[in-house]
Amino acid sequence: MSDLFAPDGGWRVRILDLSGGAQDNIIEEIGGFDTLMHANAFARRYVRDSVERCRVPGMSSKDVLEAWFAFGEDAIVIDAAEAGWKSATELGDFVDKRAGREERDWRSLDPRRDDIGADDETGE
Repeated sequence: MSDLFAPDGGWRVRILDLSGGAQDNIIEEIGGFDTLMHANAFARRYVRDSVERCRVPGMSSKDVLEAWFAFGEDAIVIDAAEAGWKSATELGDFVDKRAGREERDWRSLDPRRDDIGADDETGE
């Protein structure tokens, strides 16, 4: 699937609560990603940040992984099929190696920030 065939309204990323605290484990869906590459990058960084929030100094990789499955959040790109980023492909690397700040910065890729920034600038 290419970016030329983006769903109406753009690509959407679904955030899943792995702890089971949300109905159907869905916390929210974020829309407005112009390209599949943008949605994939957001999903990857979101999960990367979630893994790091589950990490405590001294934990083994196995402990980090178990904590993420118990308390973390996963992200999937809706309607992207095989072209969508999947946490399973990189999760082993994520738990083995600490992330840098940029690798965790999903907020800079969040399409909602444009709406928030516009409201802040106008005061509306």
